[in-house]
Amino acid sequence: MAYLDTYTPLLTAQTAAHLLRRATYGPTQSEITSFTGLTASQAVDLLFENIPYTLNADTPVDLDETKPTGGQPFINAPYNNLRSYNLSICIKHWWVGLMAVQNGRPSVLEKLATFWQNHFVVSQLTVLDYRMTYSYLQLIRSMSTGNFRTFCIEMTKDAAMLLFQNGNENQKIRPNENYARELQELFVVGQKDFYGNLNYTEDDVRAAARALTGWQVSNYLSAGSTSFGVSFNEGRHDTDEKKFSSKYANRSIPARIGATSGERDIEDLIDILLSHGESSKFIVRKLYRWYVNNNVTAEIEDNVIVPLANFFVSSENNYNIGNLLKKLLTSDIFYDVRNRGAIIKSPAEVLIGLLRFFDQPVPDFKTDFVAFRKYTQFVIGYMDSLQLNFLNQPLVFGSVPYYQSGYSKNWINGTAIGFRNNAMEYFIYPYVEIKPGTLLGRDMLVWITSMQPNFNDVEGTDSISCEYVFSQMSKNLFAIELNQSQTDFLIDTIMMQRLPRNNWINEWTRYRLSPANVSRQDVVKWRCLLLMRYMLRMAEFHVF
Repeated sequence: MAYLDTYTPLLTAQTAAHLLRRATYGPTQSEITSFTGLTASQAVDLLFENIPYTLNADTPVDLDETKPTGGQPFINAPYNNLRSYNLSICIKHWWVGLMAVQNGRPSVLEKLATFWQNHFVVSQLTVLDYRMTYSYLQLIRSMSTGNFRTFCIEMTKDAAMLLFQNGNENQKIRPNENYARELQELFVVGQKDFYGNLNYTEDDVRAAARALTGWQVSNYLSAGSTSFGVSFNEGRHDTDEKKFSSKYANRSIPARIGATSGERDIEDLIDILLSHGESSKFIVRKLYRWYVNNNVTAEIEDNVIVPLANFFVSSENNYNIGNLLKKLLTSDIFYDVRNRGAIIKSPAEVLIGLLRFFDQPVPDFKTDFVAFRKYTQFVIGYMDSLQLNFLNQPLVFGSVPYYQSGYSKNWINGTAIGFRNNAMEYFIYPYVEIKPGTLLGRDMLVWITSMQPNFNDVEGTDSISCEYVFSQMSKNLFAIELNQSQTDFLIDTIMMQRLPRNNWINEWTRYRLSPANVSRQDVVKWRCLLLMRYMLRMAEFHVF
């Protein structure tokens, strides 16, 4: 079969939804409609063209209405050490809001940025200085589709990363190996190849640590400071030659002195790590698991991972992440039916996907910041209970389901299913107030009524059928198309409770004749609530 050939059929609603679920945090119905009929290449190009609309978002604001600074930007203000934790949380709210809003222009940016944030892990709870967290996050967002070599170099000098990995303590008289190890094990090369062979030695870790000596962070947690910085201290740098093992073809970083020696050592180190035959495969494998399928078989390794890795490092591409991702998202293997519904959704994909599926508008974080905080707190709170904590992963490996055997299956257990189901209830039984008069969720009766043409013209317009209501409520909900027996079960057993289907017409007609009849409203609403509740709890909603 073709693996990396470009997928040529025009996108249907189902394949457009597949692309948007995987490349973004879930589509709205209108986005699926707008992408239907495009070629895969046209659709993916559009997802890249839309990047600037969220990349250039205004900086976060203080979300505490009890403070005089409520609703105001704080990143460039004098550092407030007394509120560092609270303002760090504001950054998380801001980012979750960007994942959800997309401004009608869906892009690959935030979904890809979360991949890299789980790759180059830094914890807010360790760094504490919210300015450095924001700078780190902006580095990730701005470099997400750029050059991977440059990305690695800049991340190595990032203030938050230096603090998190103790790089600012790394000096020639007392080398610190933390970042040197993670750079090889988790960031660039990978600990082992596909067949389980080690990719580097402990001597390679020590050599890399020596190359990284001398970098320091200034104005860390400095109350009232208006800036921070990263600088190279030549006096703390190991100027001797650094030799690497046969795993890296016995390459070395030459002895050098001078103000630029630290910068040049980092560049040489990254080049040595990237020269390893496994580095490109390691990155491509992680992207494949993120976007296509957690299961990388020998077939996929040979026919997808290796060719994509060769393209990634080729002179034609030169480590460009965006081109690599475009090639993956437009490939036949991405759209293969075996890969639809093959990944269990993360808590973010469930929660943000629900907000977008139910067309829940994101309040403006600048002009309606209290409502924005309540809106994003719903997502953040439930994600945390489901073991996903953006910017605060439990380990440098990232969230458990992204690195442990089983991968996304680790999102599901007895407790997690209960929490997921509880979260879904908010959307069909709205009672969480975002602001006065606005509840999170969808009023089922209003939704169903909007499906009926000429609602008040009972005599002149036929009532909608239960089949039609089902088709509208389930539209683009499932990653895997339902078969007829599943559809019949949902309509006859769940929605109609084994009553004849024409009973719906009778109930609906009576409601239309007297919309104020509360008991008739309740019957109609109850049937649709049962249906949506069951559909949301079906296993298919937990996969995409």
